[in-house]
Amino acid sequence: MTDSLTKTKILDPFILSLVKNIGRKRSFLDDLECIDIDPAFHNIVSDNIGSEFYIENELHKAKGFRKLHLEIAEFSGNLKILHCVFFPEPTFNLPIFGLDLVKVKNVVSAAIVDLSPVSKNNYKFDKLLDGIDKSQFSIKREVPSWGNIFSRNVFFASLKDDKEQNSFYEIVDQYLSVLIESSQNITPDLEREVINERTIYQKRYCAQQLKNEKTSSVLLKYFEKDWVDRYMKEILFDF
Repeated sequence: MTDSLTKTKILDPFILSLVKNIGRKRSFLDDLECIDIDPAFHNIVSDNIGSEFYIENELHKAKGFRKLHLEIAEFSGNLKILHCVFFPEPTFNLPIFGLDLVKVKNVVSAAIVDLSPVSKNNYKFDKLLDGIDKSQFSIKREVPSWGNIFSRNVFFASLKDDKEQNSFYEIVDQYLSVLIESSQNITPDLEREVINERTIYQKRYCAQQLKNEKTSSVLLKYFEKDWVDRYMKEILFDF
């Protein structure tokens, strides 16, 4: 998300720094273009006292990627969320980039980033990520039971101070760099068996993410169930 954000000027500085870097990295992708969003899900704002919130979404696509999704949200002034997923086209040997950050009352309670596999053989990307230093954090968190979709290099922690926020920023930057560089000059695969496997892995990724009840429970405090179900399955995890 970029300067088009209506809330950019008041956005949390750390979240804004991540958003700007994601946008910068995304700009390096070939054939980048916007995807139209249903107006019901584009910029959603409520100024009702006691239940203020906003949700903003950007969708793009590019060579090698069927959907690049970036979402920021804030609820009642206390809960701030950054969500980003880069879904590859199944014809390309690229992992799924995923980033989620949750900030509650100015404390980053959850920060997770991964390049998730789209086939049984994720050796290439595991090897590239193995060397990234992830040791400088005091509160590493356990991946939830539905998180068996992630790679061995999934990073999940709470961030206790600015130093850890800066370290997480660097990890995100390096994961994105691996992905963007891997997408350069890549050619599509034509083998039906390979494409089917990647399709199955992406569908499973979305199905497992939908089991994360924390996401829907937040939305259900502000929206009707039908709207939440549509948002989860059409915007967040649509495969």
